[in-house]
Amino acid sequence: MTDDLDDLKRALDAGAPIPSAAVKAQALDAAMRAFDAEFENSSQGAVDQPRPTSERPKAGLFRGVKEMFATIPLRGALVGSTALAAVALVALLPVLREGPTGLPDLAVRREVDSDRAQLEKPQAIVVAPSAVTEDSAAGLSLDEAQNLAPQARSAVPQVMGKMAPPSPASEMYSDGASPMVLPAPMPEIVMQPEPNTEAFPDSDENPLKVTAEEPVSTFSVDVDTASYAIVRDSLMNGYLPQPDAVRVEEMVNYFPYAYPAPDGDVPFRATVRVGQTPWNAGTQLVQIGLQGAPVADRPPLNLVFLIDTSGSMSDPDKLPLLKQSFRLMLGQLQPQDQVAIVTYAGSAGQVLAPTFAENRAAILAALDRLDAGGSTAGQAGLQQAYAVAETMATEGEVSRVILATDGDFNVGIHDPDALKDYIATKRDSGVFLNVLGFGRGNLDDATMQALAQNGNGQAAYIDTLGEAQKVLVDQLQGALFPIAGDVKVQVEFNPALVAEYRLIGYETRALRREDFNNDRVDAGDISAGHQVTALYEVTPVGSDARLTDPLRYGAAELSGPADELGFLRLRYKVPGETTSQLIEAPIPAVATDLGQEARFAAAIAGFGQLLKGGAYLGDWGYDDAIALATEARGDDPFGYRQEAVKLMRLAQSLAQ
Repeated sequence: MTDDLDDLKRALDAGAPIPSAAVKAQALDAAMRAFDAEFENSSQGAVDQPRPTSERPKAGLFRGVKEMFATIPLRGALVGSTALAAVALVALLPVLREGPTGLPDLAVRREVDSDRAQLEKPQAIVVAPSAVTEDSAAGLSLDEAQNLAPQARSAVPQVMGKMAPPSPASEMYSDGASPMVLPAPMPEIVMQPEPNTEAFPDSDENPLKVTAEEPVSTFSVDVDTASYAIVRDSLMNGYLPQPDAVRVEEMVNYFPYAYPAPDGDVPFRATVRVGQTPWNAGTQLVQIGLQGAPVADRPPLNLVFLIDTSGSMSDPDKLPLLKQSFRLMLGQLQPQDQVAIVTYAGSAGQVLAPTFAENRAAILAALDRLDAGGSTAGQAGLQQAYAVAETMATEGEVSRVILATDGDFNVGIHDPDALKDYIATKRDSGVFLNVLGFGRGNLDDATMQALAQNGNGQAAYIDTLGEAQKVLVDQLQGALFPIAGDVKVQVEFNPALVAEYRLIGYETRALRREDFNNDRVDAGDISAGHQVTALYEVTPVGSDARLTDPLRYGAAELSGPADELGFLRLRYKVPGETTSQLIEAPIPAVATDLGQEARFAAAIAGFGQLLKGGAYLGDWGYDDAIALATEARGDDPFGYRQEAVKLMRLAQSLAQ
């Protein structure tokens, strides 16, 4: 090898001709003609479509060749066969590190073998060396030379991306020269997907109750709608939702219903209907609907946007969608409303001081500057947001913190129970908390539920800009302006008429019987114009649909009014007061037609139960839910109910 290197040194010492501009022009013209002729004779010449370009490896033989050609004149490399051979050897010198025996070490030989294997791929792109002559190679600039194959640098960059047809590495050209093979594009790097860490409240479906043993059912109202949007997002992405992600009451309450408005000074009105259960001929469905009163002249609003800007929020359906959603909301604010922005990632910070909504440009500019990165310091963000909100609070105004996050709290307080205790200490100040969820993959729905329920606010999930329009524009008053607090529902069923019953949904809102009269126990709030719907399935005494046997040693006769199926009690607090007020009304024993609105609510309730397993639905399936929802769709100005039918059809296909 030493003799070969000496010969190489003498060849290089001979020098190289001086580049000539005139010869350069001739070379470029000749190269283009030769390449065009080669291209016209190929199968590619008849196809008018782009061809893939070659990406050179980041290391190995070709890197050394590229670096070498970037530092010496090309004309000297092509003056003759001797110089051409010398250039080929020079290309190997940067990578051939000689070991003690004078041979390349093992690592270098493996690198060369890898480069040789890359050259021998049959799909490689071949450039003919006959396109280059001794005279045509002169005068190329370094920038031009760097983009050329070693034996065709004068031709390739001048043909606007056209490439010669693929050819095996063993093919020889008519002039006897060997082809120069460019490696095929490197394989696309596929990133390993992040693990799914989504968390949902772990709660079993409400069990069947025997009226003679447990006649009273108590729960807190729920005005959240997050579960329906999560279910929709799952189905639209081609998979069934996790059973724990399905909260039937949130699916039912996603839709507006035509309930009568309250009269007088009462903040809401209760409507009760009893009719045939769609999925069981031997049971009845009891619908309880609450309609909140609208606000004619709303007070000024103080909002603190608490925005998660951690690294997990970088996906398009997270922080970018969040910014677009808040833009929609700003259009609904009045000039006297104020907005502040607090963000949290590795640490919390205020990026916008309290600013009147009429200064829309300043608010939008602050939103546009937000970027995702860092860990999720949820505790610090909540503490600072509440501190800012308290400075904005004024008598007679409404103050809210709106937390926008994927729920991934991993710094500070992140346990739902600890968050519950922290928020509970803050809600008494009059600053409530709403939670907006964005994105999937690490959605911590359990934490979001704990925050919203204990912050006297509403939880929603925004998966599309259309959902943002619904939550932050169409239902803005129903999310931000409370008219009744700590609203509790209690139903006592008449054991003389009802053998069994079960509450459909509300598993995470269950209360003890004694909590109903305890004004210190927190419950859900109802805001202006908002609605709440609850459904019970009841089994009449003597029905063949009864699932439990009567007790052998129970009471022989159970007494109760013959015209009352049950008795409804409601408790609520006027905002700012600490003592609750009571509303009572009997549930009539006479079953009637449920009506179109109640039938659609039943279809959605059945849909939710199917997604959770349908333990109480018998043979009733997706076909029945689709038919019932289609028949009871009624007035649907924004297409929400038609969308539900589409989701049912998707779930049916995925379930098969």
